[in-house]
Amino acid sequence: MILDHLTNAHIYASLGPRIGRALDYLGQADLGALEPGRHEIDGARLYALVSEYSTKDRAAARWEAHRRYIDLQYLVRGTEQIGYAPVIRLHPGAYDEERDVVWLSGSGQFIALEPGDFMILWPHDAHMPGLATKDPELVKKVVVKIAV
Repeated sequence: MILDHLTNAHIYASLGPRIGRALDYLGQADLGALEPGRHEIDGARLYALVSEYSTKDRAAARWEAHRRYIDLQYLVRGTEQIGYAPVIRLHPGAYDEERDVVWLSGSGQFIALEPGDFMILWPHDAHMPGLATKDPELVKKVVVKIAV
């Protein structure tokens, strides 16, 4: 897992061409104007999912991880907490191949993201996104899906 601000994206471009391209996309696109939904960058290998939602309480959330994609989560507007834990420390449930998600249970750490912050999560990184820091608030987030 990597957590940083987009102003430092150049440090991580060498992690791979798709990661570099995803970071470039976040730095160049008018993210505030993007409509919710899927935005193609390079077909199934690299695409962005734009969401606007109200953050929720931890009790209403679940741990998740993916096998076929790295998540690059970027907060455009609002503040949210994201839980993080190594998958190996959690208890896995069934894997949904169509949605590329495995739901997990257990405990981890929680980190607040503010506008401009990004988090890169590999398949061995479980996460619990969309959590309220205090009270629920409306956020806008872009998740770039990067095929492994």
